[in-house]
Amino acid sequence: MASTMSENQTFFWIGTDRSGARIKGQTDGPNEAMAKVALRKQGINPIRVRKQTTIFGLGGKRKKKIKAGDIAIFARQMATMLAAGVPLVQSLEIIAKGADNPSLAELVDAIRKDIEDGIPLAQALSRHPKYFDDLFVNLVDAGEKSGALESLLDKIATYKEKTEAIKAKVRKALFYPSAVIVVAIIVVGILLYFVVPQFQSLFQGFGADLPAFTLLVISLSETVQAWWWLIIGIIAAAFYAFFQARLRSRSFRRMNDRLALKLPVIGDILYKAAVARFARTLSTMFAAGVPLVEAMDSVARASGNIVFEEAILQMRDQVSSGVQLQLAMNNTGLFPSMALQMVAIGEESGSLDAMCARVADFYEAEVDNQVDSLSSLLEPMIMAIIGVLVGGLVIAMYLPIFKLGSVV
Repeated sequence: MASTMSENQTFFWIGTDRSGARIKGQTDGPNEAMAKVALRKQGINPIRVRKQTTIFGLGGKRKKKIKAGDIAIFARQMATMLAAGVPLVQSLEIIAKGADNPSLAELVDAIRKDIEDGIPLAQALSRHPKYFDDLFVNLVDAGEKSGALESLLDKIATYKEKTEAIKAKVRKALFYPSAVIVVAIIVVGILLYFVVPQFQSLFQGFGADLPAFTLLVISLSETVQAWWWLIIGIIAAAFYAFFQARLRSRSFRRMNDRLALKLPVIGDILYKAAVARFARTLSTMFAAGVPLVEAMDSVARASGNIVFEEAILQMRDQVSSGVQLQLAMNNTGLFPSMALQMVAIGEESGSLDAMCARVADFYEAEVDNQVDSLSSLLEPMIMAIIGVLVGGLVIAMYLPIFKLGSVV
């Protein structure tokens, strides 16, 4: 207990000096009370004192989830510092101290400690599979064994940056249709729950039969008012069931990914993104000297689509039995002719990594262009869908008024 109490911690504070001016800073101490005592000895009246791990406008940093983009930045920083001649342990120490995310700083510091204990970098990274996949670890291992770690880290950084960019484009493409659906549901729900009942009370004094369209809308409004909690629960349960089924059932994922590739416009974007990821990963692995058959396992996992994943694993089996990569790709019936021709040229010329990189560049640019086109296409579509929904409800509510006016 005594050792715990004597261990210093960092505290951020806000206080006033002897003249009453408001100041802030940080100090070390075994606990908050002792930190306040130390501040008073310095002539500072503490107003608020908090540990470094919390954030209350005092300059502290909150722990955040480590994202794939953080790992890409980590790889780029490592590649840059090693290329500049900075020792590995010192590079990790610099990255940990400069990290904005305390979670990333702790991760890098744990890797540094493992390396100081004599563990190779690849093995230290493999202890954190949540953040460093097999592809990352295998490339680092190849770099350590070949003595070209900085070069391999540069390739990893480029690969991570490219793949994260393509993932961001795909997320952007999927965001717009989702936004249309969500906005439409919210607008219709608000109108049915709040607006339609006002007209309904007005129509009760008409003493005449209402149009069928108006009766349908009123019926929907009554259902929403009576069962809104059930409707919201069903929608939430459907989303939860979908994500759980996708997480737990491989057959459901296969069906879902296959259907996604057949969607108009969006399916083409997802298809080209998967081809780009395949080509980018294969190029990176092959350039690092990883044998083709061994590389195919990492390529399959990085494809992001179970249809492509299973096709790539079939290709791996065929390649291992002596079939050329281009023929194995053609046998799947999944890859475009341009990719097939480029791979064939790469195999014949011995420059498969360069040809795959060009294929990746081409399809990444295609995804980029299509996402931009989709954005401009869906903006008026969103307005049209909302206009039809809102306009239909307005017409349904005003039809009895128009009918009454014509009778009068």
